[in-house]
Amino acid sequence: MDNERARDEGIDHGAAVEDLSRRYHGALLRYFARRGIDPESAHDLVQEVFARLVRHGALDGVANPQGYLFAAAGNIAMDYFRRRSVRREYLQTAQGEAQANNDEFTPARIAEGREELGAVVSALNEMPTRMRNVFILARLEDMPRSAIAEQLGISKRLVELQITQATAWLAEKLERMR
Repeated sequence: MDNERARDEGIDHGAAVEDLSRRYHGALLRYFARRGIDPESAHDLVQEVFARLVRHGALDGVANPQGYLFAAAGNIAMDYFRRRSVRREYLQTAQGEAQANNDEFTPARIAEGREELGAVVSALNEMPTRMRNVFILARLEDMPRSAIAEQLGISKRLVELQITQATAWLAEKLERMR
């Protein structure tokens, strides 16, 4: 029986769920606690049990509401542990990646990075002025192509061409460095 039909027939699911809540709230808290769920989470899960009952009108035609209630609590507990397991795996993966990324910042890697940065700056300084300005505005300042064209008094097509040429210029200079 759905919630709308139940209302038409005078059945108040909210009152029935509220009655179950008063009677079984403590028992559900203990149920979750016995499964190793912390008290704060247990309170949230008890609320979830009753919210699901109200949301789904789940008491229609149920011969044993107490059994149904604890079956729902069991499903919610499994969902809780599944989510907790996924979170734990995600955190372990994220921590492992962070540790791996931290390991990459060795003194040798920092020196190598500084050398590469110096090469990029040197290559930028060797570029023709307009090409360098277009590249810096587009790539470092993230300025739209049309705004660059307007600011420098050139066509948008020329802006695209200058960016392409500057990128090729830098790639060639950095390749020679290696």
